[in-house]
Amino acid sequence: MEIISNSYLSLYMSNIIGAEGMGLYQLILPIYTLAWSISCSGLTTTISKLTAQEKAKHEYGNIRRFLIFALFISTILGLIMTILVFILSNEIATYIFKDTRVVLALKLLSIGFPFMAFGSCIRGYFFGLQEAMIPAISQVLEQCVRMIVIYSLSSTLIQKGLEYACAAAVIGIAISEIVAFLFVFIKYKQSKDKILKKKKPSLHRREALRTLIIMSVPLTLNRVTGSLLSTLENILIPHSLQQYGFSQEESIAEFGKITGMAMPLIQFPSAFLISLSISLVPAISEALAIKNYKKINFTVSKTMMFTTIIGIGTAGVFVKFSDVLGLLIYKQDLQYMLFYLGIISPLLYMQMTLSGILNGLGEQLFIFKNSLLSSAISISFVYFVVPNMGIGGFILGWFISLIFLCILNIIRIYKLAKIEIQLINWFFKPTVCILSACVILEFIDTSFINLFGQLFGVLILISLLLLIYLVLIFLTGCITKNDIKRIYKK
Repeated sequence: MEIISNSYLSLYMSNIIGAEGMGLYQLILPIYTLAWSISCSGLTTTISKLTAQEKAKHEYGNIRRFLIFALFISTILGLIMTILVFILSNEIATYIFKDTRVVLALKLLSIGFPFMAFGSCIRGYFFGLQEAMIPAISQVLEQCVRMIVIYSLSSTLIQKGLEYACAAAVIGIAISEIVAFLFVFIKYKQSKDKILKKKKPSLHRREALRTLIIMSVPLTLNRVTGSLLSTLENILIPHSLQQYGFSQEESIAEFGKITGMAMPLIQFPSAFLISLSISLVPAISEALAIKNYKKINFTVSKTMMFTTIIGIGTAGVFVKFSDVLGLLIYKQDLQYMLFYLGIISPLLYMQMTLSGILNGLGEQLFIFKNSLLSSAISISFVYFVVPNMGIGGFILGWFISLIFLCILNIIRIYKLAKIEIQLINWFFKPTVCILSACVILEFIDTSFINLFGQLFGVLILISLLLLIYLVLIFLTGCITKNDIKRIYKK
């Protein structure tokens, strides 16, 4: 849902504030990600994992103890981040982003940090209990509130300039975090007496705190390092584009096109995979706690299969329709970006799933090391290649970093879980199916689609392409009805 709403927001905002405005908005988002990374990213995943482990052992008292510590730590860290960003917003805008138009947005953005931290930890707790409905509803509510606020404010504030248009967007973020926090807090208060007080904790406070810190610190360092490197990358891209030959306004606009328009489109189909990745952590952790390696193997194998099927199908859509999607949705020519990002998309989706699997297996340190390698590759390309190749240098660096990440992660998972790597079902058959679907579509008379208008006509063609692709997937035995039932049940 979050990916879907973000795509809708990027569509709406791009039509209101243009590519340059989207570039400014994308500049400050890494600060939001950094605040989340510091205050709650590691704790949220840790709570999800520990809740699943203790639930498997019926140690509900330990769950409560872990959760209280996590909520206290994350909220304090969120408050610290609010104070720092609010006070230092002028310095951040002037010396880091080199654009004072984001000062107001940074101050408004910081208000939501404590609520984001608390709410995120509670969602991790519900994911650990494998009660995904509450986090799902909270995210739907959050995104709906964000869209309503931005829709209500942006048309008025845009008249005052891009600075105020970006402010409208971050007001939506702050208010939506507060509303989502209130929802999950109420649900937590309603459920905690039923679940958490069934048994007294068997772990001493000191032992529980030590366990929480040992597990969450590597995850937090991983996310914080990734956020810092992502921020550095976002700062370097406009600078490198200026070296390529763009003016400051043109470089910000180009940056806005790829990060605020093309990427949300590419990420749109990954909504299911992100939910799957999150749910993999408690599912695998619970199986690991009771040493059910058969379940781990099955879970990993099937999720990898679904990931590659979705990723390769998505690649086919964006490659085939790259010439029209940007013009129809954003009124911008994004053909070059969508074509090459479409080719990358299977690797991007695969990495989401692999990260969830490795987190469930307790491989946080390994993920951290790989993330450093990936970021180093991407930043190197931004610094050295983008000045000579333009935005294509950034896409190439991202592609190479994803190849390294996926290969290293698959090797690690194979060593830990001894999964059977099914190259034919995972890669060869889906690739043949999407290529065949594209060829078949060329021989179908689609002239009648013009009656529906260009936008709906393209949507019908995309739906037809995917329908042919899925039929071929079933005919080749790449996936069966039993596979669908099992994954849906999970």
